[in-house]
Amino acid sequence: MSSPAPTIAKSAPKTFHVKSFGCQMNVYDGERMAELMAADGLTATDDAAAADLVVLNTCHIREKATEKVYSDIGRLRKHAREQDRAAPMIAVAGCVAQAEGEEIVRRAKVDVVVGPQAYHNLPRLVADAAAGAPALDTDMPLASKFGALPARRRVGASAFLTVQEGCDKFCTYCVVPYTRGAEVSRPFDAIVEEARALVDAGAREITLLGQNVNAWNDAENRGLHGLIRALDRIPGLARIRYTTSHPNDMAQGLIDAHRDVETLMPFLHLPVQAGSDRVLRAMNRSHTRDGYLRLIDRIRAACPDIALSGDFIVGFPGETEAEFAETLRLVDAVGYAQAFSFKYSPRPGTPAATMEAQVPAEVMDDRLQRLQAALNRDQAAFNAATVGRTCRILIERRGKLPGQWLGKSPWLQSVHIVGDYMIGDTVEVTLTQAGPNSVTGMVRDVAAPAAV
Repeated sequence: MSSPAPTIAKSAPKTFHVKSFGCQMNVYDGERMAELMAADGLTATDDAAAADLVVLNTCHIREKATEKVYSDIGRLRKHAREQDRAAPMIAVAGCVAQAEGEEIVRRAKVDVVVGPQAYHNLPRLVADAAAGAPALDTDMPLASKFGALPARRRVGASAFLTVQEGCDKFCTYCVVPYTRGAEVSRPFDAIVEEARALVDAGAREITLLGQNVNAWNDAENRGLHGLIRALDRIPGLARIRYTTSHPNDMAQGLIDAHRDVETLMPFLHLPVQAGSDRVLRAMNRSHTRDGYLRLIDRIRAACPDIALSGDFIVGFPGETEAEFAETLRLVDAVGYAQAFSFKYSPRPGTPAATMEAQVPAEVMDDRLQRLQAALNRDQAAFNAATVGRTCRILIERRGKLPGQWLGKSPWLQSVHIVGDYMIGDTVEVTLTQAGPNSVTGMVRDVAAPAAV
């Protein structure tokens, strides 16, 4: 841990607000930081402008992520000046904090900087900052931070649970190995204990998280499939999901779990990134186009009902039009129910950032539009194909219209229904209408407004 120059002493904060950017793991980390601050006696507020302490839980995956952090810091301070009130204490957490470290303190004069493997020290760092002491911690200790976190309390119907962190894959475009560290699996018993606590706190669905979640393992070599089978035995847990997976870690035992475990939802996010073998090698993805497609065939043989999701990067250095066309053909071959797609953005310190033949921005824009058109087409087709099917949805929140509720289908579709329900209910519906982004469900003779 580095030691920047001492700050000016401030009043100890009484209220806090956590703003999380990026992936589901950041959402989980943000929830845990909020629980830490609440356990330390602070009161949460939904209004960042009114909080004494604002925690910016950052993501470093996309381009300009760092600049967005500085913009947020500037807006918070500007608003405080306009309201003639003291600026809040600002803590920068997450992957930008890990990557930037003392530079954030120097440039933005923030009060606390804490990396994703050290946020269990946040209460102490806040106290140090209030006393005017240095408050920066970007260590990546081998000891687990999870044992220092408070017990889980009240949660929503669907909850995240981190089971694995870090990455050993070193894809040439990715900063995760540098900001999250090496792959580490949490202990089996600790995960099961936290899952039970989440169910006791109200969760009906748990999504297991990891940078490479299907790389989770333990000394008994149970693998993620063994963990899922253990969680399946927890009374009251109706649904299990997991994300994000790597094709090379998709073991047969996990594929079989999709066939055998009723609580494991028929949805799989399995990033491929590109359809060209040459591009995949340049990305250091360690799988091939053919290997990925054969894996998809095995998964569908075990679970024909499964909905597939993926990640794609267009415009990786050196990508030709012919290689991009291979990606489009792969999309056609798979038929994704959902997908995420991005233009390549160079991340400082990664090998790809200094590769030759960087693709012009206008070429990336054009390719992204064509890729997203294909992905949107397939998502709409998947939604349309589910019309007429009966399934159970998990109610997660109220909809925008009177009497409307929003839930998730087994295939992770947003489903609108109307009726008298509570968050956490599971309701059997018939899917009656499909839109590009959601579907409509009908319960008995009561139908929801049209899908969007």
